Amino acid sequence: MTSRINIARPVSASYNADPHGFSNSRPSSGYRAANPDDPLEKLRLFAKQVEDAIEVYSQPLRPHLPAIGRFLIVVTFYEDALRIVTQWSDQLWYLQTHRHFYWGFSHLFLLLNVLVMLAASSAVITKRFTEYAVIGLFLVVISQGFGYGLIFDLNFFLRNLSVIGGLVMVFSETLISKRHNFAGLPSISETDRKKYFLLAGRVLLIFLFFGFILQGKWSIGRVFVSLFGLAACIMVAVGFKAKWSATFLVIILSVFNVFANNWWSVHGKHPQRDFLKYDFFQTLSIVGGLILLVNIGPGGLSVDEKKKTY
Repeated sequence: MTSRINIARPVSASYNADPHGFSNSRPSSGYRAANPDDPLEKLRLFAKQVEDAIEVYSQPLRPHLPAIGRFLIVVTFYEDALRIVTQWSDQLWYLQTHRHFYWGFSHLFLLLNVLVMLAASSAVITKRFTEYAVIGLFLVVISQGFGYGLIFDLNFFLRNLSVIGGLVMVFSETLISKRHNFAGLPSISETDRKKYFLLAGRVLLIFLFFGFILQGKWSIGRVFVSLFGLAACIMVAVGFKAKWSATFLVIILSVFNVFANNWWSVHGKHPQRDFLKYDFFQTLSIVGGLILLVNIGPGGLSVDEKKKTY
């Protein structure tokens, strides 16, 4: 019986290993390997190498990045509170003489600003009542803009938009799940809220660089830095290579801050010292927001996340 059954593949010249014609000996016209000599491919490989290097060298700092970012974001408020306290009589004179504040109201305005800045900044660092702290600092930025008459100053406006962007990054980082939904009203998930806040934070953070482009004297070096910085700002806003571009902006702004806002080199009684000091700590605040972006990523509404999906 077994001699009549042959389960082996027949060995003959007419045997066809692909009877249905699924194989195709002709060259495929579909996907082809990337050409290593293509300039775009070289740029992509370079960006990948930079991202890998950032990941490697940032590993020791990664556990501390949230704390560093939060501290830098609020350091400008600490400095502002200290400046108001140490220059109390000058602040009162300016508000009453130039802003026409009534006696007593000017005292209350300064006192509330100092208390809110100190309490809210400490709450941000310690991660206690962060939502209320961010709202308090946001109100301080708005009230000082109107109180000191700087709300329509373009440089002040752009810088404070970036500071608000840093506060939004803090808010999005600390979003917690809330179960208080009202019946009959549409609710948005915490993930969706975080995506929208991260998008708003990314867009607001880049306004400082526009202020940097608009002010100062132009030179060849400044043109190149402005072009590269503008490209990085656009990448941050749309969320394309966001961590790489945010790291680049951190380096550029840090170097610019040390050399352009060097308030420590100005005489203590020089009026320009306070302005440089104010700009220095505000830039540190924006650098802190970018550090948070490097740590938590651009969020769902970004090109980087869409690339992962597709």
